[in-house]
Amino acid sequence: MNFAWPYSFLLLAPLAFASWRMLRRARRSGVKFSAVANLPARTAGWRARLSSSAPYILIAACALLTVAAARPRSLLGRSSRVVDAIAIVMAVDVSGSMSATDLTPREDWARTRKTRLDVVKEIFADFVKARKDDLIGLVTFGGYASVRAPLTGDHEGLLHILKGVEIPKREYNAMGSLVNADETLTAIGDGLAVSLARIKDAPVKSKVIILLSDGRQVVEDAIDPEEAARAAKKYGVKIYSIGVGTDQGDFDEDQLKSIASITGARYFHVSDREALSGALSEIDSMEKTRVEVSKYERYSEHFAIPLVAGAILAAIAVMLQMASSRRVA
Repeated sequence: MNFAWPYSFLLLAPLAFASWRMLRRARRSGVKFSAVANLPARTAGWRARLSSSAPYILIAACALLTVAAARPRSLLGRSSRVVDAIAIVMAVDVSGSMSATDLTPREDWARTRKTRLDVVKEIFADFVKARKDDLIGLVTFGGYASVRAPLTGDHEGLLHILKGVEIPKREYNAMGSLVNADETLTAIGDGLAVSLARIKDAPVKSKVIILLSDGRQVVEDAIDPEEAARAAKKYGVKIYSIGVGTDQGDFDEDQLKSIASITGARYFHVSDREALSGALSEIDSMEKTRVEVSKYERYSEHFAIPLVAGAILAAIAVMLQMASSRRVA
């Protein structure tokens, strides 16, 4: 048994002070009377007794409501298991060129045309669902890199974040000039550097960055992709690079091959869904690390019992006070 909000018990401090003041006042209250023998045998009627007990009942009710506010609960169960896992960071290009629809099969053009990013997101989602035990993170990059999700085993949360990944919309000022031009560029080196920072200290032996891009490094002050690859090699991180698009002239294939070669990984060129899915499936052959994973089940809440009991006692205290003073609310 534990409490979700234990700080609620701080409310007992003023309640204890009020109780002490009430008891102290009760001990000191009375009327001096010299002829005690002349007093009747029963000095207090039922109304007086009810009136004096109502505050104590109300204090008990407040104490129970405080316990309910702290949310007492018990853990239904906790299990731990040893799994084979690898750490993977997906570095996904979200520059403007990822809006091309060349990965959509021609037979589907009449019905729908999906962008390169749409296809990548779908394949990535299937990739995540097939690896329940792996630690997976997500980094996106255009003109700059952004961490969308750190390495996590919460794949449901990761998939929810993935759905929200979009290509930045172009924004223009009143003069017709593009105000977010940096977001339409491609900084591959920055994407790799941010991904490496997130994965280099992962508690597993096999660490992988999967780079998906359909462009080439065009940001002058960005980190050089091959320098980022050499840094990854020092940390034992492999970079699998994937060139996305039907036209290999759209991206710097030599650079993507070099990035993969430096880290001892492979380069893939994909021009359709099947090729992209096949490229990602090679990760299955990598050496995995055995790690212990704890799984926590849902809690059983017990706040209803003190909540109902406190509410009943509070109602009784109010009714007793009304009856003793002959007042109707």
